[in-house]
Amino acid sequence: MMNEDKYNFVKIFERSLRENWESEAVTDYGTDVTLTYGQLAINIEKLHILFKECGIKKNDKIAVMGKNNSNWIAVYLATITYGAIIVPILQDFRANDAIHIVNHSGAKLLFISDINWEGIDLDQIPKVLAAISLNDWHPISLALDPKKINFDAIAQKYKQKHPEGYWAQDLHFDERSNEEIGSINYTSGTTGFSKGVIMPLNGLAGNIRYAMDNQLVSRSSRHVTFLPLAHAYGCAFDFLSCLAAGGHTWLVGRTPSPKILLKAFSEIKPTIILSVPLILEKIYKKMIVPQIQKAPVSWVLKVPFLDEIVCAKIREQLVQAFGGQFRQMIIGGAPLNPEVEAFLYRIKFPMSVGYGMTECAPLICFTPYDEGSRLYSCGRPLPGIMEVKIVDPNAEGIGEVVVRGENTMIGYYKNPQATSDSFTSDGWLRTGDLGLLDEEGFLYIKGRCKTMLLGPSGQNIYPEEIEAKINNMPYVLESLVLQQEDNRLVALICPDYNEVDADGLTREQLVANLEEARKQVNSELAAYEQISIVKLYPHEFEKTPKKSIKRFLYTSMV
Repeated sequence: MMNEDKYNFVKIFERSLRENWESEAVTDYGTDVTLTYGQLAINIEKLHILFKECGIKKNDKIAVMGKNNSNWIAVYLATITYGAIIVPILQDFRANDAIHIVNHSGAKLLFISDINWEGIDLDQIPKVLAAISLNDWHPISLALDPKKINFDAIAQKYKQKHPEGYWAQDLHFDERSNEEIGSINYTSGTTGFSKGVIMPLNGLAGNIRYAMDNQLVSRSSRHVTFLPLAHAYGCAFDFLSCLAAGGHTWLVGRTPSPKILLKAFSEIKPTIILSVPLILEKIYKKMIVPQIQKAPVSWVLKVPFLDEIVCAKIREQLVQAFGGQFRQMIIGGAPLNPEVEAFLYRIKFPMSVGYGMTECAPLICFTPYDEGSRLYSCGRPLPGIMEVKIVDPNAEGIGEVVVRGENTMIGYYKNPQATSDSFTSDGWLRTGDLGLLDEEGFLYIKGRCKTMLLGPSGQNIYPEEIEAKINNMPYVLESLVLQQEDNRLVALICPDYNEVDADGLTREQLVANLEEARKQVNSELAAYEQISIVKLYPHEFEKTPKKSIKRFLYTSMV
């Protein structure tokens, strides 16, 4: 257990709110809403009064669902510093999924964006005392006396409690041990129903500790927060770590298209950027690929020494597109396309790939760019925080990745069987990922245990690696490699219709091009990995909020 005072989760935020009282904390990007740390603390205090009026007790659950905004952050911090347990719900979940999570967790209050409330009513969530708008704090639906939680009434009680105002010296949160439960975060799950990850405050604090000790965040930090706050990755670093250090985070509540994000980056000039691969890959495809495929750039890139000049210019162009002032970009949440990673590594773009999971809040491995990150590796285990080993490795050293350490969950809420299945007999958490560790401790992820396929002679086939090759072919937006009952591999391909339309292709020409792509990819694969059939899929595959394809939805299609 970490130092109980310095790294105590509640104490971290008590100190930060006090010490940075006059500094700007959060901005709802695209609006005129900016809160200082002091204003955020006042909102937290008002929420504590609301919780008390609603009869919320220690360890009660409070759910929050909606787009990234400053009110979301206030609810999260108010819940934990009050002594309750936060239940973040991803805004992309359907109404039925949200209802299930609220009921399964036993949440007493639900803070929700108005748009997410559509399709839900209080009768469907009988244990909830009130649903409150994240847009403007108005009660959406009540099982309580409306006079108790009307925010005008709360404001009046706030004034009665603090007639001289509320200042940094007045701020004091009740003590909570890091061993106590801080959150129940429901996984999106690519292979079935979501499970509630029980995370102690120690796990949340472990990620903050790493970010602060390694100077990933500071008082001068500027973050553009476009990953969903309800997902462990964005929550841990764009929100919790940034505010723990006294930084300023701009919250992007709109769908994070490359156009919107590049505009935000140019205006805010972030000091560090957290992204999932899909965002970076789209920007790479739109900005870089058209340049490097045309002469004379494509020719110069093959000439020693001259290629370094071109690579430097491309790197500078890409760095400026992201605001020009960031130390490094951190990629996580899903595998990065190997071709994209190799090119960015070649041009020395300041980027590192990390590895984590919701069950570890989320970070397990990471090596900063300036400390020697390796191509195709997701770094070393966090020193002094996490341990990693490979169990049952094959001849190539590939086996299941298991982990343990400060960031590890307690288990799955109300699911003892899943909890038992997720840990080895000696206490290591099974990640479900296949990987190998090199001699210097760098981890390389090869695929998922559950998605690994077997070739005709028992060879291991990692569909993600094949998909990465297919996705680099012309007219391909994304793909999914599946196995038929006769063991032949099928590639479902969603075409890039923008590219198809731009080139004026007919359906027959598109099919012919994809068949040529199949042959090209097969020329780079072993015999047992060959794609036998390509099938067109009409639209993008359904994904989890971290942009992993929900494979289980498509296994019956081949």
